[in-house]
Amino acid sequence: MADERRHRQRTTRWSGAAALATAVAGAACAPGAPPPAAQAQVREAPVAPADLRPDELAMVELFERTSPSVVYLTSLARRVDWFGRTTAEVPQGTGTGFIWDEAGHVITNFHVIGGADSVQVVLHDQMSYEADFVGASPSHDLAVLRIAAPSGALRPVEIGDSEGLRVGQSVYAIGNPFGLSATLTTGIVSALGRRIEGVDGTPIENVIQTDAAINRGNSGGPLLNSAGRVIGVNTQIASPSGASHGVGFAVPVSTVLRVVPELIETGEYVPPQLGIEINYNLNRNLLRRAGTSGVLVVDVTPGSGAAEAGLRGIEVEGNRLRRLGDVIQRIDGERIASPGEMRAVLDRYRVGDEVTVTILRDGAEREVVVRLS
Repeated sequence: MADERRHRQRTTRWSGAAALATAVAGAACAPGAPPPAAQAQVREAPVAPADLRPDELAMVELFERTSPSVVYLTSLARRVDWFGRTTAEVPQGTGTGFIWDEAGHVITNFHVIGGADSVQVVLHDQMSYEADFVGASPSHDLAVLRIAAPSGALRPVEIGDSEGLRVGQSVYAIGNPFGLSATLTTGIVSALGRRIEGVDGTPIENVIQTDAAINRGNSGGPLLNSAGRVIGVNTQIASPSGASHGVGFAVPVSTVLRVVPELIETGEYVPPQLGIEINYNLNRNLLRRAGTSGVLVVDVTPGSGAAEAGLRGIEVEGNRLRRLGDVIQRIDGERIASPGEMRAVLDRYRVGDEVTVTILRDGAEREVVVRLS
């Protein structure tokens, strides 16, 4: 199956996302409606006490400035009473999101809204809006909604930079853990360059690890730097019990900036492609027999960058394999051991970029330059 077809990201309607949504392990948001007492409440911010330390005052100001950009999400599922012949929408889970722009786009995790028939978005002023689904990338656990709120009620976040992060710098998470709205937790960047699985099992690379408390309901909320700018989207926790143990993960904003504009424009995100066909069973069985690893080129898409570079696929005569196709070993010097790793590496690039692909052909390595499409 062609990598362009096999790995093409598909958008989903509310009712079609349940299977993928439940696949994410250790997600920071799980089904379950919040207790009535936990519903969001807004109070006018009091004047900060004069005896606050400078670091305390900075944290207070950060929260008061950024929390209006964070929203409370409730995913609703339609239930049918066959005896009374009535239908009703009941809460199936809660989570967090944040205002992306003045057009009313809201960013959250895909697993927060997966399987929902509708989603309610509550802003900081307590006004509630039913969201329209715009698009999603399960591979990055990102989704975009849109609400028809007046521009004056929308407070878009400020976007930061995740490329220059350093382990040890302070970070702040705002979300709705356990249905408790507008909750601030603090911590540091614990590690960088982590890899976690997206909802569909595809690796998400360069993930930020933090010890800021992230619990159920924090999913989809922003991870902020000390300037109050978004550097990531809180996505998962590593916890056998499901409670925060000081190991949380956030999709970096560099990934968000690459994926979200495409979701807004087209409703889906399609990663760059080499232009080859792959087959997972053949990849596993034939390469095991050949005593190597990598990605086996089964066929080459005509007119693609792979075709221009001269890559070749397998050759079969009847039921007999006459020639093994090229085996991709590295892309721009990075080792590729499986189709999933290839997909994760290509996701860093853009359509039109050129990459150096190291292939194994007839027992010898060679390099070719492939234009991504």
